[in-house]
Order: sequence, then structure tokens, then C-alpha cells
Amino acid sequence: MFLPKDFVETAEGFIFAVVWHGIEQGKVLCFLRYIEVEGAWIKVDTEQANALLREQCPGYLYYSVLLDAHLHAVVIDKIAKHYQPRECLQQILTKNHYDDVEGDLIQLCDLLQENGVDLSQIGITGSLLIGVQKQNSDIDLICYGRKTFHQCRAELAKLISQHKLQDLTEEEWLSSYNRRSCHLSFSEYVWHERRKGNKALIRGRKIDLSFIDDTQSVDKMRYQKCGMITLQCLVIDDTYAFDYPAVFKVGHEDYDAIVCFTATYTGQALTGETIEVSGNIEQTQAGLNRIVVGSSREAVGEYIKVIHV
Repeated sequence: MFLPKDFVETAEGFIFAVVWHGIEQGKVLCFLRYIEVEGAWIKVDTEQANALLREQCPGYLYYSVLLDAHLHAVVIDKIAKHYQPRECLQQILTKNHYDDVEGDLIQLCDLLQENGVDLSQIGITGSLLIGVQKQNSDIDLICYGRKTFHQCRAELAKLISQHKLQDLTEEEWLSSYNRRSCHLSFSEYVWHERRKGNKALIRGRKIDLSFIDDTQSVDKMRYQKCGMITLQCLVIDDTYAFDYPAVFKVGHEDYDAIVCFTATYTGQALTGETIEVSGNIEQTQAGLNRIVVGSSREAVGEYIKVIHV
């Protein structure tokens, strides 16, 4: 099973981050994140990844009919290694020797386990998943299961109140904001992020908590993009606000839901709040309409923000 936040490695020395549940036409939908250069893994951004594949391996460039989006894809037979977050975490937890980043991760997991979190439902992604972490690397934890995710959110808040973890500093918030390049002001970004309860610091190292539903069936409904729109609407159900993709059911005569593929706006609004959304209209042949935020990796000009609580 291939899940978002997994990584796959190919024989050419490419590591792709999986971005979709399951497969499409025998391929894993993903995006190139690391390339091997002289025996070392180098992280690449979107522009570098696309340029490199166009020049060296255009076969990995892919148009998804299902998502109506251009991204990358790897045929299963070309996968040399499948990096899975849960397996990786268990391997780190049983190591006899570990670096500072792994040590902070182990300490965090011990704190969560002491408070009743089942670590078999936790995984680690990002640089730690493929063993290329640096001294300043973040800890990107994944919770498999809605109950586990919300339990971990509650535990982060409790551990911060007990001074066993720390809240993000102004400098950390600014660093996070600059990495996101989002359409919100800095103060708007921090207001939305603080209440999500999925970030903290351990010994000054950032922790980021995300949720993957590993029981989710693949949505095979085909959508077609119909242009950009900005509008205001009422959120009527936030049950799936932290899912991948995040879904906000809305009370609007023309649109059923806001669907978000970018982590910046995951968990962005609560039931009963009025939001302003800018994104791509998508429509099915059956006439279902939704607005997608994060229709491209950069999501330029696309956003969700609360305008009335």
C-alpha cells in the first residue's frame, strides 16, 4: 500500500514523496524531492525537480486524469525502495546509537507513550524517513488514525503546559511562515496555526504533527478544472479538516465542499465559521462542484482564511 508521506526511491538516484493514496494506471503519484549527487542526497524544489525530469527522465512527468493535475509518477516496477514512516520510526526507536535529531524524536515518543499514545500508530516522514537529517532538521510525525491524531494534538498542548515541550517562538513562526510562502499576512498565518495544536518544540527543535487515514478508499471520481474563484461561505462540517486532502463541507448553493491539498490550510477552519476561499473550481460529469486549494504544488494565490468565528 502506498500512502501520502511515504517516499519511493528509483534506480536513477531519485527519491519521490508520495502524494496520493493507492495507484493510478499502475503508477504511484508523487513528487521528486531528493536527488543523489556524488553519494549524497540533495533536496530539490519544485522548479528544480521539474527541470531535471524534463531533461533527464521525462517519463516521470505525469498528467493525472483523476486529479486533473500535472505531477510526477513512478511505475511500481521502477521502485527500488519503498520508505514507510511506521517501519522507520520503529527502527529508530530500537537503535543503540542515534544522533541528536533521533534522540529528540525518541524523547518525544517516550513522552507520548507515557501519556497513552500507541506508537504503532505513529510514523516519521521528511528527512528522518530516508536518513538524511541535519542538525537543524524538524521532526515530522504522522498519526495513522483520526483518534490517534486528535489524542496527540491534546498531548502536545498538555506537554507544553507542563513545560516538557515548548510553544513555537516568534522566530520559529516567522521561519515557518517564510517557508510556506502563503497568501496570508504573518499575523493571519500565526492566528490560524496556533489553534491547530499540531506544532511544538522539543529542545528547540520543531515538531509538526499530521494525519493520514490509512483506511481511506481511493476517490475515483474524475474532476475537471473550470477556472479560479474567490468567495465567502460557511463551514458546516470540519470532520475531515485535517485529512489528506483536507475537506471542509460548506453551506453554499453552488459548491458542496472545499478540498485542500496543501498543508498550509489543513485544519484551517471550524464548523460554524465563515471563511474566504480562493481556489480552482472543479466539476464532475455528475454535476458535483467543489473548490480546490492547492491545485498546484505552489498554490499561488490560493488560500483559506477565517473571516468570522
